[in-house]
Order: sequence, then C-alpha cells, then structure tokens
Amino acid sequence: MRSVRGVLFAAGLLFAGSMAYGQAAPAAQNGAPAQTPTAAQSAPAHLTFDVATVRPSAPLDMVKLQAQMQSGKMPSFGPHVTASRAEYNYMSLKDLIAVAYKVKAYQITAPDWLNTQRFDIAATLPDGSTKDDAPKMLQALLEDRFKLAVHLDKQEHPVLAMVVGKGGPKLKESPAAPAPIDPDAPLKPGEIKMDTQDGPVRMTTHPDGSFTQNMGVKGTVTGKMDSATQSLHLDADTVTMEGFADMLTGLMQMGGGGGRQVVDMTELKGNYQVSIDISLASLIAAARAQGADIPGGPGSTGASPAEASDPGGGGATVYASVEKLGLKLEPRKAVVEQLVVDHAEKMPTEN
Repeated sequence: MRSVRGVLFAAGLLFAGSMAYGQAAPAAQNGAPAQTPTAAQSAPAHLTFDVATVRPSAPLDMVKLQAQMQSGKMPSFGPHVTASRAEYNYMSLKDLIAVAYKVKAYQITAPDWLNTQRFDIAATLPDGSTKDDAPKMLQALLEDRFKLAVHLDKQEHPVLAMVVGKGGPKLKESPAAPAPIDPDAPLKPGEIKMDTQDGPVRMTTHPDGSFTQNMGVKGTVTGKMDSATQSLHLDADTVTMEGFADMLTGLMQMGGGGGRQVVDMTELKGNYQVSIDISLASLIAAARAQGADIPGGPGSTGASPAEASDPGGGGATVYASVEKLGLKLEPRKAVVEQLVVDHAEKMPTEN
C-alpha cells in the first residue's frame, strides 16, 4: 500500500508542477496566428548568471516524498527565482527551454529525448539584475552548457478545443470571484511559490498528502490521491474556463510530446466549481512518457492520458471526465509560433 500511495503522490506532484510552469497561452482559432513568443531570441552575452551549477536530478524517493508532504513540506519542483538566486528543480530540458524562452511546452518542436532526463540548476544573479532578467540568463546558460541552438517557425499545430456538449454544461457557478495573488505576501507553512509565465502560483501541501494550487484570478485547484480507488481527485474552486483549460493542459502535457494544449472555446465567462477524477493508470502512463522515473506498479502502460483506459479504479480519462461536466474536447488545428530546437546536447558540460 505504501508503494502505491507513494506513486500516487509523485504523479500528483508532477501534475501540479506541469500545470504551474506549463500553463496554456491563448491559441489561434480557424487558422489565425496565435500569440507570438517574442522572448524567443538569443540572450545577450552580458545577461549571464554569476555562478551556476547543473546536475542530473536524483531519482524520486517515494517514501521520502510522502513523508515530506505529510509533515507539511512541499517538494521544491520547478522554477524558483528571487532577485539574487534562481533554482530550477527536477525539470526536463524541454521544461527549461520553455521557461528560458517564455513559451509553452506545446510550442517547442524537439526530439522526444528532451523529456527524459531531468536536471537541477542553482544559480546566482549578478548585482544590479532583477528576477525579470533570469529567463535571458537561463537562455545563455542552456546555450553554453547544453550547446542549445533554436529558431522560430510558424507551424499548424493540433490543439484540443474545449466546447459545450449537446446537453449543455453541468457546472456549478461559484458564489465569489477569485482574488489575485500578492507576490510579496509571506509564505504560509507548507507553501511554496513558483514563478510561471503567467505570474506567481502558490502551492501548499497538507498533512493528509493533498495539495492546493492557487492560480490567482484563474482560480484554485485542490488535488488528493485516493489509494483506495487509485485515482487523483481534483476540485477547482472559483475557476474560470481558461483556468480549467490550463488545468487540463497540465494533465495533457504530462504525456510529453503527444500532449496537446486545451483551448477554452466554451464562451462561458463565469467562475465555477469543478470536480474531476483521473485514473492512476492514466497519470502514471503520462508521467512516465514525460520521463519521470516512477517505479513499477499500477499504470505501467505507455499510453498517453487521452489513450489510457480506466483500470477499474474510481477515475477515468481526461476526455471522459470532461464529458461528465457537459463539456467536450474536440481535436482542431491552429497556426502557432514554434520554437524549433536545431541542436542540444543530452548532458551539460561540467560545472
């Protein structure tokens, strides 16, 4: 039971991290150009970290992760940047590229192996710089240590349009709108802040192993792994449909290169309370496809979240969960600015 619970916790944390630093930007409809990643340019030579170390991430220790969460300490996955220091923990090279060039994972055209190995980066920012300079410095670091070379190109890209189903939405409106996040507010016990392309996100772990992700004006998501039903239960409170699309994109992006962006096309403008259950098999298959070193156990297939079948637990696929809400995910295409990786080394040069 402990090993299953540890796998559940790990998958949930990877989803939370994926949603935090991979939130979806607006995509084009009917072939119109999508938002252009104007930051996807080579970093000027003077914008570099003072000191930086890059190391392969250690394998996930399920027992340690579970103990940390139960004690109220959130594992430090993802990007964490201040005016003097930047840390990027347990991130794939593709995730690092997304943060450095301020694009989304679905906007990166690259070999699948960029999702397999994960890295920890610790760096010091030079005097006089700000945290807003960190992406350019990360670009320079990736170009230097991984010999990264990229270029921009416009490509037609498959997306998933979230639309209202034939029977109408089955959603409960929230009584109040969500409040924006105060970036200077002190952290609460068990809380960490992640710096995403769309602003700060705050995540809190609770003694029972559940987690809460505050996305500010896009709403709040609480997740809890249920070892009895072998599923992840997600409650979204005061969430917009754009925020819900971000949440679904996070699940899809756990599937690596096959994960599609979910685009809100419901035309629903309110804030809603949404609950879904996703099967453990779908989560583990997706996390493994992204390169997470989750050990053997339930859900060891190689299918993506959209393809994995329900193993008999209390959850379902992303598609089925959305349909229960009176919504539907439809495959469509949009012209999207792509960041094409021309070259990258699998391992960095030595520190």
